[in-house]
Amino acid sequence: MKQRHAQKLAILSLVLLLAFNIPFLLIFDSSDSVLGFPLIYVYIFSIWLMSILISFLIVKRYYE
Repeated sequence: MKQRHAQKLAILSLVLLLAFNIPFLLIFDSSDSVLGFPLIYVYIFSIWLMSILISFLIVKRYYE
């Protein structure tokens, strides 16, 4: 893997660190719900799913 692709994964890790930080989690900690699920669960699992997909695309697309 080239250096720039490792940098993309490092940037993704930093973005995830910020996304799962307590101040951002508290924004979505409310009594609202989406399709019956609490909003914080929807936020956590959607960020988690997007991070898996983005890291898969980076590794799959640029694997040498």
